[in-house]
Amino acid sequence: MSQEPAPGQSDVPPDGTPPAGAMTRLPESSLADGEWHRLHPATPLLRGGIFVFAILGFVIANLRERLLEFFFNVPRYGGDPIDRIYESGTVGWVLLAIAAVLVLILVAFYFGWRMHTFRVNKEAVEVRSGLLFRSNRKARLDRIQGVNIVRSLIPRLIGAAKLEVSVAGQDANVQLAYLKSSLADDLRRDILRLASGARRPDDSATVRGQAGSQIGTGQAGAAQVGADQTIADQTIADGSVAPDAVGAGEPNATGGRVAAAASGIGGFATDRVHDFLAPELDPDAAPPESVVTIPPARLIGSIVFSGFTVFVVLAVIGLVIAFSTGATGWILFAIFPGVIASIGYYISRFTKSLRYSIAGTTDGVRVGFGLLSTSNETLPPGRIHAIQVSQPLIWRPFGWWQIRINKAGHSTNQGAAGQASTTTLPVGTRADVGKVLELILPEYGGQAQQSLIERGMISPGGDDGFTNAPRRAIWLRPFTWRRTGYTVSDGVAVLRRGVISRDLILVPLARLQSVGIEQGPIQRMLRLASARLHTVTGPVSASLSVVDVDEASRLLERVSAGAVESANLDTSHRWNGYAAAVPTASDEPVPDERPTP
Repeated sequence: MSQEPAPGQSDVPPDGTPPAGAMTRLPESSLADGEWHRLHPATPLLRGGIFVFAILGFVIANLRERLLEFFFNVPRYGGDPIDRIYESGTVGWVLLAIAAVLVLILVAFYFGWRMHTFRVNKEAVEVRSGLLFRSNRKARLDRIQGVNIVRSLIPRLIGAAKLEVSVAGQDANVQLAYLKSSLADDLRRDILRLASGARRPDDSATVRGQAGSQIGTGQAGAAQVGADQTIADQTIADGSVAPDAVGAGEPNATGGRVAAAASGIGGFATDRVHDFLAPELDPDAAPPESVVTIPPARLIGSIVFSGFTVFVVLAVIGLVIAFSTGATGWILFAIFPGVIASIGYYISRFTKSLRYSIAGTTDGVRVGFGLLSTSNETLPPGRIHAIQVSQPLIWRPFGWWQIRINKAGHSTNQGAAGQASTTTLPVGTRADVGKVLELILPEYGGQAQQSLIERGMISPGGDDGFTNAPRRAIWLRPFTWRRTGYTVSDGVAVLRRGVISRDLILVPLARLQSVGIEQGPIQRMLRLASARLHTVTGPVSASLSVVDVDEASRLLERVSAGAVESANLDTSHRWNGYAAAVPTASDEPVPDERPTP
């Protein structure tokens, strides 16, 4: 009898049709071995489940009057579709048709799953899918901007997760929905390590297979713990492999099918409980000193003191005026539903942002959040094109700040607090801002740079290390001219502006696209100009509205020269390319692959 392949098996040929025969379980991290793999077996149910629930919702909606009559003795009204079906004697045929539709939906999604395969090699993440119309999507490793793992509530209950590879380009992201939760974490790690240049193409397969036999008895155990930990966890006392490795019900060395199945069910339940109770960020995943979190009280305060709250307050004032004047008809119809919905909005934003954390890992900056549904994204080094540190006026008494970024790839999932995924720090103190900037700009973390950033955040202007706009700019910017200025330091252009909302913008010159200087007729009369540093599209606009015309020319020269120099020295696209390679069995020296400057 044929057996369906489980995730992690690599016997699927490029055409998507697996050959008959026995299946061999590979280590979980072998998903990046360059072979074709399938998604989680529950993918058809998770994708087609929405249609099933839609049909069930339609049936329940039409049965509502019968349910009210049965439970609350509420009389039914005529003309109900269920009554007409019952009176015509076609109940059985209708139920059969509904069952057939449900089966057809699941069958279609099943065959879609059969034809949906992916592989990860040293060059790209490739996905092939489609029944009638085949599609092939590739995400080149050198263009990866981040890897996001989303664990929604329903998939999380069965141990599944969605992995999204964010790539530079319009609609270029590649999604793997769904994978086994632990496989998703391992695959992300392997994708980022392949993209970093730290591994050679045969490291993940060859070194793991040879470590136990050629490194030595004392070192083999450590190698197995580091490389094949999942296989060790799945080995039970009698030497057989647990059901998660070969499928429930397979006979082990002693023929214990029932014991293996019981162990699999108990282990699955334990894993699910541990998954919901475990912290969002594994304490061993990052150094504790690099972790930035948001306390619940500050999170609540940032949600309350927001622009949406202003709308809610104005709506409540409108309702009060309407009730006092007696004009409640159209006011209740227009405003009252929105006020009620705002309660759910606040609850949703709060629960989605709980357990927020940002930390530095070996593969990049990791941003995670969520309570029931979780999301965490890893941003490799060198993928951030612009950074904006801002403080709205309403947050100033509390000393809160927000950090947003521009990156070439955009995740399809929202960030914390329901904001865009480009919001790296939804709300934090000045100390939190310093930690986050050290993570996303590690080469810009010296004492002098930190002092410059602090002055740029809170200084009212003047002689503080920035080249500020001249006094005659007061005619165009009467309130903000003093804080409008720039400086270039250690390969980073730093712009400062704003009084009502304080903004500090940092642009790594290695990521700069171009620089432009503009001058309108009024600016020409005042010998002023405006400057803009062009980066990839995003929420951060690196621009200065007023600059002295001579300083604008110097800004153009300094930034242009700095961008060329920084780009020539930049190696962040292969951020681990010079790291020590994984030792091979023969301990042969690895040649130096550093590019010639």
